[in-house]
Amino acid sequence: MPLHPEIAADLAAAAARGEPPLKELSAQAARARAEAEQRVAGAPVKAVETISIPAGGGTIAARVYRPFGEGEVLPGIVYIHGGGWVLCSLDTHDNVCRNLCASVGAVVVSIDYRMAPEHRFPVASDDCLAAVRWVAAHAKALGVDPAKLIVGGDSAGGNLAAVTALRIRDEGGPALSGQMLIYPVTDDIAAGHPSYTEFADGFGLTADDMAWFWDHYVPNPAGRVHPHASPLRAESLAGLPPTVLLTAGCDVLRDEGEAYAGRLAAAGVTLDFRRYEGLHHGCAGDYGRLRAVTPFFEHLVTWARAIFRL
Repeated sequence: MPLHPEIAADLAAAAARGEPPLKELSAQAARARAEAEQRVAGAPVKAVETISIPAGGGTIAARVYRPFGEGEVLPGIVYIHGGGWVLCSLDTHDNVCRNLCASVGAVVVSIDYRMAPEHRFPVASDDCLAAVRWVAAHAKALGVDPAKLIVGGDSAGGNLAAVTALRIRDEGGPALSGQMLIYPVTDDIAAGHPSYTEFADGFGLTADDMAWFWDHYVPNPAGRVHPHASPLRAESLAGLPPTVLLTAGCDVLRDEGEAYAGRLAAAGVTLDFRRYEGLHHGCAGDYGRLRAVTPFFEHLVTWARAIFRL
């Protein structure tokens, strides 16, 4: 199915700007461009606070969003932003976190993990695992119910969320109520998934972009098959928490995400999976700006509220 007309027009407008591809940029220049990109504002929330979380012998930043409404103790979502393990920040995903916070009625804790190439694999994974454990241990102070805790993320953040859930299963606690995987990276770029060819260029995220990301995050191709880099390579997916996994129909990452969904289902994991035809990679950030994205984002909200029994 082709791109939704609204998405196609938006991508055409972006292409007309004539910006150089990622492969021609340094990590620093690519970050500056990502931070400068204009984004639609997220929903109003009751409070936003930046905190520090211990990780890797130091601290990382996190941003805590609290919704309007009654109740001092609420469900929690630990959110891990995308950006190929190299780009983006608490600011670039502020709208996504605000929208989740307001629509789900949950406290959202957005994690500013350390990124490549300064901090290569597995530093980001270690930071995210430490952050989820810290949130669970300090749930009371955060106003979070530790029995209602989800880890989630988009793209590379979806990868890190999936890996965090795997590591919690294998390395011990805390219990998770679910994982929210939004068009996640799940496999080595060299695996040959057909969507890499079908959507290699012209659909936003390109195959060359993904090669650039992998080269920064895991430069040695032999390391990319480790399940903490490519969770699709994990020996077993049994015992993982209930999962929502959404893919975009016109996305280089579509097929590896769907392969992960298939393995989750085969392993007996409670799964809510759907491919949204006509959408592109990164669409979650366009909620509130592009009407085509509304069903995609509202699917995430409906799933989370059901998990939390709200």
